Amino acid sequence: MPNKIAVVAVGGNALIKDNKRKTIPDQYEAARETMGHITTMIQDGWDVVISHGNGPQVGFILRRSELSMGELHPVPLDYCGADTQGAIGYMFQRALRNEFKQRGMTKAAATVVTQVRVDAADPAFQKPSKPIGSFLDEATAKERMQEGKTFIEDAGRGWRQVVPSPRPVEIVELEAIHHLVGNGFTVIASGGGGIPVIENEQGELVGIEAVIDKDHASALLAASLKADLLLISTAVEKVAIHFGKPEQQWLERITIAEAEGYIAEGHFAAGSMLPKIQACIRFLQEGGQQALITDPEHIPQALRGETGTWIVP
Repeated sequence: MPNKIAVVAVGGNALIKDNKRKTIPDQYEAARETMGHITTMIQDGWDVVISHGNGPQVGFILRRSELSMGELHPVPLDYCGADTQGAIGYMFQRALRNEFKQRGMTKAAATVVTQVRVDAADPAFQKPSKPIGSFLDEATAKERMQEGKTFIEDAGRGWRQVVPSPRPVEIVELEAIHHLVGNGFTVIASGGGGIPVIENEQGELVGIEAVIDKDHASALLAASLKADLLLISTAVEKVAIHFGKPEQQWLERITIAEAEGYIAEGHFAAGSMLPKIQACIRFLQEGGQQALITDPEHIPQALRGETGTWIVP
Protein backbone atom coordinates (compact mmCIF):
# COMPACT_ATOMS: atom_id res chain seq x y z
CA MET A 1 0.00 0.00 0.00
CA PRO A 2 1.49 3.39 -0.99
CA ASN A 3 2.32 5.95 1.69
CA LYS A 4 -0.10 8.77 2.42
CA ILE A 5 0.90 12.15 0.94
CA ALA A 6 1.05 15.32 3.03
CA VAL A 7 1.79 18.85 1.86
CA VAL A 8 3.45 20.72 4.74
CA ALA A 9 3.49 24.53 4.44
CA VAL A 10 6.24 26.15 6.53
CA GLY A 11 6.05 29.91 7.18
CA GLY A 12 8.89 32.18 5.93
CA ASN A 13 9.02 33.64 9.42
CA ALA A 14 9.65 30.13 10.77
CA LEU A 15 13.25 30.60 9.62
CA ILE A 16 13.66 33.80 11.63
CA LYS A 17 13.12 33.22 15.33
CA ASP A 18 13.50 36.89 16.32
CA ASN A 19 15.07 40.18 15.21
CA LYS A 20 18.44 39.23 16.71
CA ARG A 21 18.65 35.99 14.71
CA LYS A 22 18.30 36.84 11.04
CA THR A 23 21.61 35.72 9.51
CA ILE A 24 21.84 32.82 7.06
CA PRO A 25 23.37 30.48 9.72
CA ASP A 26 20.52 31.48 12.10
CA GLN A 27 17.96 30.68 9.40
CA TYR A 28 19.62 27.33 8.68
CA GLU A 29 19.51 26.46 12.41
CA ALA A 30 15.76 27.20 12.47
CA ALA A 31 15.29 25.18 9.26
CA ARG A 32 17.21 22.25 10.75
CA GLU A 33 14.88 22.20 13.75
CA THR A 34 11.71 22.21 11.61
CA MET A 35 13.10 19.57 9.22
CA GLY A 36 13.77 17.35 12.25
CA HIS A 37 10.04 17.39 13.11
CA ILE A 38 9.12 16.72 9.47
CA THR A 39 11.62 13.81 9.33
CA THR A 40 9.77 12.18 12.24
CA MET A 41 6.62 12.44 10.13
CA ILE A 42 8.42 10.81 7.16
CA GLN A 43 9.71 8.06 9.47
CA ASP A 44 6.10 7.42 10.49
CA GLY A 45 5.24 6.61 6.86
CA TRP A 46 4.22 9.89 5.23
CA ASP A 47 5.41 11.04 1.79
CA VAL A 48 5.97 14.76 2.30
CA VAL A 49 6.00 17.74 -0.04
CA ILE A 50 7.25 20.87 1.74
CA SER A 51 6.25 24.36 0.70
CA HIS A 52 7.45 27.51 2.46
CA GLY A 53 7.02 31.25 2.81
CA ASN A 54 9.73 33.70 1.75
CA GLY A 55 8.50 37.17 2.80
CA PRO A 56 11.48 38.21 4.97
CA GLN A 57 14.00 36.68 2.53
CA VAL A 58 12.53 38.51 -0.49
CA GLY A 59 12.61 41.68 1.64
CA PHE A 60 16.37 41.20 2.19
CA ILE A 61 16.99 40.77 -1.57
CA LEU A 62 14.97 43.89 -2.40
CA ARG A 63 16.85 45.87 0.25
CA ARG A 64 20.22 44.75 -1.15
CA SER A 65 18.94 45.76 -4.57
CA GLU A 66 18.00 49.23 -3.25
CA LEU A 67 21.38 49.71 -1.55
CA SER A 68 23.32 48.82 -4.70
CA MET A 69 21.09 50.78 -7.08
CA GLY A 70 23.88 53.04 -8.32
CA GLU A 71 26.04 50.10 -9.35
CA LEU A 72 23.89 47.05 -10.09
CA HIS A 73 20.68 46.23 -11.98
CA PRO A 74 17.53 45.74 -9.84
CA VAL A 75 16.19 42.20 -9.27
CA PRO A 76 12.63 41.75 -10.59
CA LEU A 77 10.18 40.25 -8.10
CA ASP A 78 9.72 36.94 -9.94
CA TYR A 79 13.51 36.43 -9.86
CA CYS A 80 13.52 37.25 -6.12
CA GLY A 81 11.05 34.39 -5.74
CA ALA A 82 13.25 32.04 -7.76
CA ASP A 83 16.35 33.06 -5.76
CA THR A 84 14.64 32.33 -2.43
CA GLN A 85 13.22 29.01 -3.66
CA GLY A 86 16.77 27.91 -4.45
CA ALA A 87 18.33 29.21 -1.23
CA ILE A 88 15.63 28.00 1.18
CA GLY A 89 15.34 24.73 -0.78
CA TYR A 90 19.09 24.24 -0.31
CA MET A 91 18.74 24.78 3.46
CA PHE A 92 15.87 22.28 3.69
CA GLN A 93 17.61 19.71 1.46
CA ARG A 94 20.83 19.81 3.44
CA ALA A 95 19.03 19.65 6.79
CA LEU A 96 16.87 16.73 5.60
CA ARG A 97 19.83 14.81 4.16
CA ASN A 98 21.75 15.14 7.43
CA GLU A 99 18.67 14.11 9.42
CA PHE A 100 18.02 11.09 7.15
CA LYS A 101 21.65 9.99 7.44
CA GLN A 102 21.62 10.33 11.23
CA ARG A 103 18.49 8.16 11.49
CA GLY A 104 19.72 5.56 8.99
CA MET A 105 16.96 6.37 6.48
CA THR A 106 17.49 5.75 2.76
CA LYS A 107 15.69 8.89 1.62
CA ALA A 108 16.65 11.88 -0.53
CA ALA A 109 15.25 15.40 -0.84
CA ALA A 110 14.96 17.53 -3.98
CA THR A 111 13.87 21.12 -4.62
CA VAL A 112 11.72 22.01 -7.62
CA VAL A 113 11.89 25.67 -8.67
CA THR A 114 8.14 26.08 -9.13
CA GLN A 115 6.20 28.47 -11.35
CA VAL A 116 2.56 29.05 -10.43
CA ARG A 117 0.22 30.35 -13.09
CA VAL A 118 -2.29 33.06 -12.23
CA ASP A 119 -5.08 34.53 -14.33
CA ALA A 120 -4.09 37.77 -16.09
CA ALA A 121 -7.72 38.91 -15.63
CA ASP A 122 -7.66 38.37 -11.83
CA PRO A 123 -9.27 41.44 -10.17
CA ALA A 124 -6.28 41.54 -7.75
CA PHE A 125 -4.29 43.24 -10.56
CA GLN A 126 -6.60 46.27 -10.27
CA LYS A 127 -6.04 46.49 -6.50
CA PRO A 128 -2.40 45.88 -5.49
CA SER A 129 -2.43 45.04 -1.76
CA LYS A 130 0.71 43.10 -0.79
CA PRO A 131 3.45 45.32 0.73
CA ILE A 132 7.05 44.54 -0.31
CA GLY A 133 10.45 46.15 0.18
CA SER A 134 11.58 48.95 2.48
CA PHE A 135 9.81 51.98 3.90
CA LEU A 136 10.59 55.07 1.81
CA ASP A 137 10.02 58.79 2.22
CA GLU A 138 7.21 60.38 0.22
CA ALA A 139 9.48 62.05 -2.38
CA THR A 140 11.32 58.79 -3.24
CA ALA A 141 8.03 56.84 -3.37
CA LYS A 142 6.48 59.40 -5.74
CA GLU A 143 9.59 59.29 -7.92
CA ARG A 144 9.28 55.48 -8.18
CA MET A 145 5.59 55.80 -9.01
CA GLN A 146 6.69 57.40 -12.31
CA GLU A 147 8.07 53.93 -13.21
CA GLY A 148 4.52 52.55 -12.97
CA LYS A 149 4.88 51.13 -9.45
CA THR A 150 2.20 51.52 -6.76
CA PHE A 151 3.10 52.89 -3.30
CA ILE A 152 0.93 53.49 -0.27
CA GLU A 153 1.49 55.33 3.00
CA ASP A 154 1.72 52.73 5.77
CA ALA A 155 0.36 53.84 9.16
CA GLY A 156 2.75 56.76 9.56
CA ARG A 157 5.82 54.52 9.13
CA GLY A 158 6.60 55.70 5.60
CA TRP A 159 5.66 54.72 2.05
CA ARG A 160 5.84 51.15 0.81
CA GLN A 161 5.42 49.48 -2.55
CA VAL A 162 2.37 47.23 -2.94
CA VAL A 163 1.92 44.54 -5.61
CA PRO A 164 -1.06 42.38 -6.63
CA SER A 165 -1.75 39.10 -4.82
CA PRO A 166 -3.67 37.02 -7.40
CA ARG A 167 -5.14 33.57 -6.75
CA PRO A 168 -3.04 30.60 -7.89
CA VAL A 169 -4.61 28.68 -10.79
CA GLU A 170 -2.06 26.02 -11.83
CA ILE A 171 1.17 24.52 -10.49
CA VAL A 172 3.26 24.48 -13.68
CA GLU A 173 5.76 21.84 -12.52
CA LEU A 174 3.07 19.55 -11.03
CA GLU A 175 4.05 16.52 -13.14
CA ALA A 176 7.71 16.73 -12.07
CA ILE A 177 6.68 17.01 -8.40
CA HIS A 178 4.32 14.05 -8.81
CA HIS A 179 7.07 11.87 -10.36
CA LEU A 180 9.55 12.74 -7.60
CA VAL A 181 7.04 11.93 -4.83
CA GLY A 182 6.12 8.68 -6.60
CA ASN A 183 9.80 7.73 -6.61
CA GLY A 184 10.22 8.27 -2.88
CA PHE A 185 11.74 11.77 -2.82
CA THR A 186 10.87 14.33 -0.18
CA VAL A 187 10.11 17.34 -2.37
CA ILE A 188 10.45 21.06 -1.60
CA ALA A 189 8.17 22.93 -4.00
CA SER A 190 6.04 26.01 -4.59
CA GLY A 191 8.20 28.12 -2.24
CA GLY A 192 6.89 31.60 -1.45
CA GLY A 193 3.59 30.74 -3.12
CA GLY A 194 5.44 29.93 -6.34
CA ILE A 195 6.97 32.21 -8.98
CA PRO A 196 3.96 34.09 -10.38
CA VAL A 197 3.55 33.70 -14.14
CA ILE A 198 0.79 34.44 -16.64
CA GLU A 199 0.23 32.96 -20.09
CA ASN A 200 0.45 35.42 -22.99
CA GLU A 201 -1.54 35.22 -26.24
CA GLN A 202 1.09 32.89 -27.74
CA GLY A 203 0.69 30.52 -24.79
CA GLU A 204 4.14 31.45 -23.42
CA LEU A 205 4.73 31.95 -19.70
CA VAL A 206 5.73 35.45 -18.57
CA GLY A 207 6.99 36.29 -15.06
CA ILE A 208 5.14 39.14 -13.33
CA GLU A 209 5.50 41.49 -10.33
CA ALA A 210 3.10 39.86 -7.87
CA VAL A 211 3.06 37.79 -4.68
CA ILE A 212 0.92 34.66 -4.43
CA ASP A 213 -0.21 33.76 -0.92
CA LYS A 214 1.83 30.67 0.04
CA ASP A 215 -1.02 29.05 1.98
CA HIS A 216 -3.38 29.29 -1.02
CA ALA A 217 -0.63 27.94 -3.31
CA SER A 218 -0.03 25.08 -0.85
CA ALA A 219 -3.76 24.27 -0.86
CA LEU A 220 -3.75 24.16 -4.68
CA LEU A 221 -0.61 21.98 -4.65
CA ALA A 222 -2.17 19.60 -2.11
CA ALA A 223 -5.45 19.37 -4.06
CA SER A 224 -3.59 18.88 -7.39
CA LEU A 225 -1.49 16.07 -5.88
CA LYS A 226 -4.65 14.54 -4.32
CA ALA A 227 -2.79 14.67 -1.00
CA ASP A 228 -4.28 13.03 2.09
CA LEU A 229 -3.39 15.98 4.32
CA LEU A 230 -2.61 19.69 4.15
CA LEU A 231 -0.55 20.66 7.19
CA ILE A 232 0.04 24.38 7.78
CA SER A 233 2.88 24.92 10.21
CA THR A 234 2.73 28.29 11.96
CA ALA A 235 3.66 30.09 15.20
CA VAL A 236 0.87 28.65 17.38
CA GLU A 237 0.11 25.13 18.58
CA LYS A 238 -3.64 25.57 17.93
CA VAL A 239 -5.98 28.12 16.37
CA ALA A 240 -8.08 30.23 18.75
CA ILE A 241 -11.21 32.35 18.56
CA HIS A 242 -11.37 35.56 20.66
CA PHE A 243 -7.56 35.41 20.44
CA GLY A 244 -5.76 37.29 23.23
CA LYS A 245 -9.02 38.06 25.09
CA PRO A 246 -10.23 36.66 28.44
CA GLU A 247 -12.79 34.46 26.61
CA GLN A 248 -10.13 33.02 24.27
CA GLN A 249 -11.01 29.49 23.17
CA TRP A 250 -8.66 26.98 21.50
CA LEU A 251 -10.13 25.05 18.58
CA GLU A 252 -9.36 21.32 18.34
CA ARG A 253 -11.57 20.05 15.52
CA ILE A 254 -13.85 22.12 13.32
CA THR A 255 -15.84 21.60 10.12
CA ILE A 256 -15.80 23.78 6.99
CA ALA A 257 -19.17 25.26 8.07
CA GLU A 258 -17.84 26.15 11.54
CA ALA A 259 -14.66 27.64 10.05
CA GLU A 260 -16.71 29.77 7.65
CA GLY A 261 -18.87 30.92 10.57
CA TYR A 262 -15.81 32.04 12.54
CA ILE A 263 -14.49 33.89 9.45
CA ALA A 264 -17.84 35.69 9.07
CA GLU A 265 -17.66 36.70 12.77
CA GLY A 266 -14.21 38.23 12.11
CA HIS A 267 -12.15 35.96 14.37
CA PHE A 268 -9.11 35.62 12.08
CA ALA A 269 -6.76 38.45 11.09
CA ALA A 270 -6.22 39.04 7.35
CA GLY A 271 -2.41 39.08 7.54
CA SER A 272 -2.09 36.05 9.80
CA MET A 273 -4.63 33.25 10.46
CA LEU A 274 -7.29 34.12 7.85
CA PRO A 275 -5.40 32.92 4.71
CA LYS A 276 -4.44 29.71 6.54
CA ILE A 277 -8.07 28.88 7.40
CA GLN A 278 -9.21 29.85 3.87
CA ALA A 279 -6.51 27.64 2.36
CA CYS A 280 -7.63 24.66 4.47
CA ILE A 281 -11.25 25.24 3.38
CA ARG A 282 -10.19 25.44 -0.29
CA PHE A 283 -8.26 22.16 -0.01
CA LEU A 284 -11.22 20.37 1.60
CA GLN A 285 -13.70 21.77 -0.93
CA GLU A 286 -11.50 20.45 -3.73
CA GLY A 287 -11.61 16.90 -2.40
CA GLY A 288 -9.14 16.94 0.51
CA GLN A 289 -10.04 14.87 3.56
CA GLN A 290 -8.35 16.74 6.40
CA ALA A 291 -6.24 19.80 7.18
CA LEU A 292 -4.16 20.55 10.25
CA ILE A 293 -2.72 23.76 11.69
CA THR A 294 -0.02 23.60 14.39
CA ASP A 295 3.55 24.74 15.16
CA PRO A 296 6.61 22.78 13.96
CA GLU A 297 7.54 21.28 17.35
CA HIS A 298 4.05 19.82 17.82
CA ILE A 299 3.76 18.19 14.37
CA PRO A 300 4.43 14.60 15.62
CA GLN A 301 1.94 14.91 18.55
CA ALA A 302 -0.66 16.64 16.35
CA LEU A 303 -0.49 13.80 13.81
CA ARG A 304 -1.24 11.40 16.66
CA GLY A 305 -4.36 13.46 17.37
CA GLU A 306 -3.01 14.87 20.65
CA THR A 307 -2.94 18.58 19.71
CA GLY A 308 -3.26 21.08 16.85
CA THR A 309 -6.42 22.32 15.11
CA TRP A 310 -7.97 19.85 12.67
CA ILE A 311 -10.33 21.06 9.95
CA VAL A 312 -12.54 18.45 8.28
CA PRO A 313 -15.29 18.55 5.62
